[in-house]
Amino acid sequence: MIRTQIIILAAGQGKRMGGELPKVLVSLNGKPIISYLLKAIKHSGVCEKPLIVIGNQAEKVKETFGSRYQYVYQSERKGTGHAVKICKDALLGVSENVLILYGDHPFVSSDIIQKLEKAHRETRSTVTLMTVTVSDFFDWRKSFYSFGRIVRDEKGAVQSIVELKDASVEQKKIQELNPSFFCFQAPWLWENIKELTNNNAQKEYYLTDLLGMAIKQKEKVFAISVDPKIALGINTPEELSWAQKLMIH
Repeated sequence: MIRTQIIILAAGQGKRMGGELPKVLVSLNGKPIISYLLKAIKHSGVCEKPLIVIGNQAEKVKETFGSRYQYVYQSERKGTGHAVKICKDALLGVSENVLILYGDHPFVSSDIIQKLEKAHRETRSTVTLMTVTVSDFFDWRKSFYSFGRIVRDEKGAVQSIVELKDASVEQKKIQELNPSFFCFQAPWLWENIKELTNNNAQKEYYLTDLLGMAIKQKEKVFAISVDPKIALGINTPEELSWAQKLMIH
């Protein structure tokens, strides 16, 4: 059994990017968006053979990156929770921990991956997550407005993550956000992911709902704060443009 398995969610169609290529293959400064993350994972030494969840133009993604990676095909896009759930058959009993990353996040570094995995192991948490805090939602931070809000209790412990479409007016003002970088104890993840429901505004299975389950079960949850730039994902031409500029500076 290996220590930590990484899953990369990369099934997005990239409609807002023009849709000709799968989103993760769109060029960022001359390289596919996902290639920055793949390089960071390799340098981190955390996982030798990540599993990539593919969907739109799946064969093109496989052709581009070949047998260095495992692949699981997501035929229907029903949310992040569903994307991880379909990996269960391939990964059950394979690793002690499962770390989730996203193919459209080119600023995730090897250090960040190591930090998340190490914190998860050293704190012996059931769920470890990263959070970002922004000063405002302008410029390259504009896309962060759509992120889930981190709700903490009076003692400062993470209580839940509320998705924007389910958030109250007050919750929308919260500036601590969820970029959805998680590390789970694998047995707990595979046992609980089947309990996810799509009872929300998006009718999707949210990976973030697992946090609420862990808290309800009184499992240990640990949160680490990281630089917001790390969490910049690419969904639109505007976000691609910001990423190009930030990568140069």
